[in-house]
Amino acid sequence: MSPSRLAFKIEAHASGSRARAATFRTLHGVIQSPLFMPVGTQATVKAQLPEALHESGSQILLANTYHLLLRPGPEVFRKMCGIHRFMQWPGSVLTDSGGYQIFSLPHSRSMTEAGAVFQSYVDGKRILLSPELSIQTQMAIGSDIMMVLDQCIPSTADKAAARAALQVTQRWAVRSLKARGDSAQSMFAIVQGALYPQLRRDSAAGLMELAFDGFAIGGLAVGEAKLEREDVCELTAALLPQDRPRYLMGVGTPLDVLEAVHRGVDMFDCIIPTQVAKRGSCFTSRGIVELRRSVYKFSEHKLDPTCTCSVCAKYSRAYLHHLTKTQEPLGWQLMGQHNIHFYHQLMREIRESILEDRFLPLYHEKRQMLQVDDVDHPSTTTKPIPNSRTPNLVLEDYEVILDEDGTAILQHQGTKQIISTNVVALPWMEQTQLTRRLLIPDGMGEESVAPLVIWDIGLGAGAAALALILAYEKTAAEGPVRPLHIVSFSRDVSALRLALSHKKRFPYLRHGAADTLIHRGAWESRHRAGLSWTLVREGVASAPEAFPPDLILSQSLPELEDLKAVQDFISTHHGRHAEVISCAAELEKD
Repeated sequence: MSPSRLAFKIEAHASGSRARAATFRTLHGVIQSPLFMPVGTQATVKAQLPEALHESGSQILLANTYHLLLRPGPEVFRKMCGIHRFMQWPGSVLTDSGGYQIFSLPHSRSMTEAGAVFQSYVDGKRILLSPELSIQTQMAIGSDIMMVLDQCIPSTADKAAARAALQVTQRWAVRSLKARGDSAQSMFAIVQGALYPQLRRDSAAGLMELAFDGFAIGGLAVGEAKLEREDVCELTAALLPQDRPRYLMGVGTPLDVLEAVHRGVDMFDCIIPTQVAKRGSCFTSRGIVELRRSVYKFSEHKLDPTCTCSVCAKYSRAYLHHLTKTQEPLGWQLMGQHNIHFYHQLMREIRESILEDRFLPLYHEKRQMLQVDDVDHPSTTTKPIPNSRTPNLVLEDYEVILDEDGTAILQHQGTKQIISTNVVALPWMEQTQLTRRLLIPDGMGEESVAPLVIWDIGLGAGAAALALILAYEKTAAEGPVRPLHIVSFSRDVSALRLALSHKKRFPYLRHGAADTLIHRGAWESRHRAGLSWTLVREGVASAPEAFPPDLILSQSLPELEDLKAVQDFISTHHGRHAEVISCAAELEKD
């Protein structure tokens, strides 16, 4: 590939993750990544002053070619010497091409090979937005980074439609690059392909043959499920070159951003920070705070006790609640300012953790916090008190108990035995020596290594199996690993079902594997070949012959009366001896 105009340089990779920290240079300065770009569609971020954006740490703002083409028009930007002077913004600007706006107006435009024909909402004129016009407009705007014009379709589209849109996008990418000429502005291509892995591979391969300065992952956050988006994001990011920035378009919540950084993405944009601020919703270090709720009417506390933004330094929750209820524009401005600061602070913490090689602990910590709703004032209509047994906290023989500090504990009602929901720092994990067992020695081919089979007797709330899965995913990022098959035995899955209905209290279950296991009886990783999890509900006597165990984990649940009998059964029927590791000590600690 030809040299990038951005001089992109990776400074650090995170261990056990694809997260990376980098710097690159635009026409308006040095950029540090990972980074979030506030959306300034019409050359303004809604309800925000450029000074406040700069103070919060904004490095790049996103503006939209479609809207700026219609108003004020390219001639204004040429007259004003570009968007930076026009809006008094000293930092960098990325301009979207207008492809998403074409997608969002299905009844007001028609698509041809030449481009998209649509009717202007300003004066009613018919306009052909071609790749050439899009790039000419972006050159007039004077953005630091231009996007090629692409054809965006719903991520759930059928394969034929996705392939057709991909092919159009590829041809338009060539035309966009040619239209740039010798401009000093950088240009990103956009990888399409909906939810089809092979189409994503085809798109990335074709675009990487061209002289683009960076690559965007497009066609997501337009209809797919969260897990589907994360899988496609990880696949696509892995296809893209290491020496170019990767940009996930239109995503998303703080948790979405965290997950995508973990999967190797560098740049993000979304309207969420200012959009939710208009409704009185704020992101804080303690979770999401809904300031429209009357519980904040008399609150003298500041919005976020750990935030350093000027809004948190000056204003009480009571005042922000009042501004929300009266729909005063100042409320939108202040809460939007705080939310943008929150996003940038999150990105700064992520970047620092990557540079110091402690991203994975931060990742697990932030995952638990970022979608907590109103931890100070839970909005449940039947607010549970400690040790209460409201119906939604009980399923069959199991219940969720809330400590005085709100911590959730899962236990068996009859025996009062605590069911482990801990997947971090488990003592028994050291006994498994999982990393040593999984890593393939140098010089040994992957095809010659037998799978590691672990039997999980009892299942419980899935914590043991999820701990193994998370450890496998971390180890697989360090080098070639042998396949891992986990087989869980449990006639009663009520504990796991109950925990799955309280994912906010048991965030390890957001992984998604347990949902699939409950519904289908088996789960197989779509992005870690050889990693699988099977549920057997008929007892050890029905153990699959294909999976004799190397390790047996004892959950020490009521249904397991004699572990020695299980070991004898395995030795008799499978002709091998399996190492037995007990999780009982961990359960007692919980």
